[in-house]
Amino acid sequence: MRALVVEDYAPVRSAVVEGLAENGFAVDSASNGEEGLWYAEQNPYDVIVLDIMLPKVDGLTVLKKLRAGGANVPVLLLTARDGVDDRVRGLDSGADDYLVKPFAFAELLARVRALVRRRYENRDPIVKISDLEIDTTKRAVRKAGELVTLSAREYALLEYLAMRAGQLVTRTEIWEHVYDFHSDAQSNVVDVYIGYLRKKLGAELIHTRRGMGYVLGEDA
Repeated sequence: MRALVVEDYAPVRSAVVEGLAENGFAVDSASNGEEGLWYAEQNPYDVIVLDIMLPKVDGLTVLKKLRAGGANVPVLLLTARDGVDDRVRGLDSGADDYLVKPFAFAELLARVRALVRRRYENRDPIVKISDLEIDTTKRAVRKAGELVTLSAREYALLEYLAMRAGQLVTRTEIWEHVYDFHSDAQSNVVDVYIGYLRKKLGAELIHTRRGMGYVLGEDA
């Protein structure tokens, strides 16, 4: 999954970016609202973590502009203010969730994961496809009950395919959701990692639609 973190306080921004990256997210970041809005308008994120108090353009203005432009990406607002009016204002501006500073990263991660699952209409953190089981909370994969060891990039690709199980996923969509803005990945990297997944999970669950993309499913 691909995330954008917009936070002006460098220690918090770095901690959230590093934590999300360690948990399999491709992450872009911005230190002010103007830059954050540009990133959000240029890239298809699965979730945005957005601070309210930002230089240049405040977080609520960024959020309102995104919603006015038709963006439906889930947004988790961060704020140092815990008043009911502040929470209501944020939610009324189009936020999907709200987290007050200081916060535990484990809670932020849980909320971000829940927003991503909701985006793909998959409330259960465990995705099952035939004898394949993907625990998106523990980032653990089992095939026929046996634990399968995947690299971070292999897991990220599998999780995105699993969130859209049964649907055609194009190479462009994979590229946009699995790799961050500054990725230097080569053009054939998607096909290479699909090959790795097939070797580890079996070829019967990942189907190629020649010239279009891939479908993860038992009878795709």
